Amino acid sequence: MENKPERSLLKNAAFQLTAGGSAGCVEVSIMHPLDLIKTRFQLQSSSLAPTDPNHYSGVRDCMVKMYRQEGLGSFWKGLPAPLMVETPKRAWKFFTFEQFQKVFLFGSDKPTALTYSLAGLGSGVTEAIIVNPFEVVKVKMQSNRAHQSETPSTWTVAREIVKEEGIGRNGLLGKGITGTMGRNGFFNMIYFGFYHTVKNWLPPASDYRLEFLRKVGIGLTAGTLGCCVNIPFDVAKSRIQGPQPVPGVVKYRGTARVIAMVYKEEGFLALYKGLVPKIMRLGPGGAIMLLVYENVHDYLVRKYPD
Repeated sequence: MENKPERSLLKNAAFQLTAGGSAGCVEVSIMHPLDLIKTRFQLQSSSLAPTDPNHYSGVRDCMVKMYRQEGLGSFWKGLPAPLMVETPKRAWKFFTFEQFQKVFLFGSDKPTALTYSLAGLGSGVTEAIIVNPFEVVKVKMQSNRAHQSETPSTWTVAREIVKEEGIGRNGLLGKGITGTMGRNGFFNMIYFGFYHTVKNWLPPASDYRLEFLRKVGIGLTAGTLGCCVNIPFDVAKSRIQGPQPVPGVVKYRGTARVIAMVYKEEGFLALYKGLVPKIMRLGPGGAIMLLVYENVHDYLVRKYPD
């Protein structure tokens, strides 16, 4: 006879994975253009003259130049890579977050703010291992300034990376992985820690419209705070995974070393390059993900009760 608790555990895992995957697909499809703009700013060297046609003075300037020089489709450059990985990545993100909560209860009968934060950190570090190869491909595609019609396919870029840099530590699988771990780990720590702590603290509204706004507001704030904390790791990751200043010469290698190098050569604010488009993407994106996840999960629970 089938064990009911085990069946329930498998069903809960399936619900979490399905809801998380759905949340990832919806969020990345809507917010990808802002992720691309963020990457362009992070790859832009401070030594680039403002008169250079490849220099971006702001988000609007970047969007206008990209549209004129590369076409409308350029805003979705590199989309196939994150789209292919967002389903398993977000599924893994939410599923592991739920599992890590059980590990970090520390004897408490219910999760605390520390539980949510450490569970978020654990989920971020583990999801980075899954997403890093796709990030390597995505960053290389996003750094390509050619017109969209001349841009190579995702598979072509992946094969090129393997051919030139290999698969291991400095290749497709491992290039910039510590930066990805730092970026995802600290973001999820703030994101989940803040969202669930504040959501439990603020009483739910009886009106469904006010309840929707309550969750959107908390999710938006959680995503924004996560961006402000993790962006130095994101800048380092983009520098490591993107094209080097001098072709054939590796300047950026090692997350801590790159953060120190950028700070020394370009100043403290350079570690926050791309913060505005990042917040514009992950602030509302964070709210979208949590709302989609919770609604899909609740739907599955109602549709397939025990």
